[in-house]
Amino acid sequence: MINPLDLLTEQQLAEVKERSDLKGIWVVAFSWMLIFGAMAMFAIWPNPLTFIAAVIIIGTRQLGLAIGMHDGAHGVLTKSPSLNMFLSQWLCAYPMLAETMSYRRYHLTHHRNTQQENDPDLILSKPFPITRKSFRRKFIRDITGQTGYQQRKAQILNALGDPSLPWDKRIDRFAAKLGPAVFTNLVLFSILALAGQWYLYFLLWVLPMLTWHQAVTRIRNIAEHAMVPDDSDPFRNARTTKAGWFMRLVMAPGYVNYHVEHHLFMWVPCYNLPKLHTYLLANGHGDKMEIKDSYFDVIKMATSRPDDEDRPGEMVHNARTRRVSGIISEGFDEVDTSANPNAA
Repeated sequence: MINPLDLLTEQQLAEVKERSDLKGIWVVAFSWMLIFGAMAMFAIWPNPLTFIAAVIIIGTRQLGLAIGMHDGAHGVLTKSPSLNMFLSQWLCAYPMLAETMSYRRYHLTHHRNTQQENDPDLILSKPFPITRKSFRRKFIRDITGQTGYQQRKAQILNALGDPSLPWDKRIDRFAAKLGPAVFTNLVLFSILALAGQWYLYFLLWVLPMLTWHQAVTRIRNIAEHAMVPDDSDPFRNARTTKAGWFMRLVMAPGYVNYHVEHHLFMWVPCYNLPKLHTYLLANGHGDKMEIKDSYFDVIKMATSRPDDEDRPGEMVHNARTRRVSGIISEGFDEVDTSANPNAA
């Protein structure tokens, strides 16, 4: 167990621990401002370029909402506990068909057992390195909506429960699991409909969620823990990836790229992670930390397995039995085809 005062001064520690209602509100509001701004950009100037830009911006900001939920699950998004939960649930988790407390239960297990066999997120990092062909297949599934469709389908079926149950019981179960998420999405649809742009809900909310959001979530997962140097070293069982303003716009919202810092100090709000990073480097701890210069470097490393070792497999989704109600980024197992020559 690392003593925080071995890494930071008392003053530095007090600064990075500080929670702010205004900063927490801004984290959430900024994501929604970019989401509605991207929708407005396409509505005013509808063309292929503004459409692609809007999908990328919105899909990334949906990850930003997931980060808001994540900080809410840690109880650090705001100083006020009630505001923390309100923002996390109603403006971050529910619109993304997630739920803060379900996410919290599984996510804290990830923190307690990072990169160990009982880490629930190990499925997201253990397969690497993979081949470039394998990564290309995964990216194509993500960007074409196949991954997102399978996740949402599994989530809805899970919420409905056993088909042998009476329909009234299944509807009650669905309402309990996904009722607030459906409600918030109906509110979003209604807002766009009142603005005369109802179609944007499907085109620039659902579509980015099923496509670009899935792709950036996969890349984020790879960057955070895939092929880390030491699964037992808290400085090296997670990874920080450098990201400039453009990559933060299209890939890494909410300072999600500072992942070593988050695992070292999981009670630090996301808006204080850049300051924490600066202090750790200034105090001479940079050489101990796993840091990559870019997401391109991470992908290059993660796809370093030779293509002649490629083993295409079926996409098998695990969401029917694991953490469907609480996580946005469920993993996929890729089955070795050596025992199944008919696999994709």
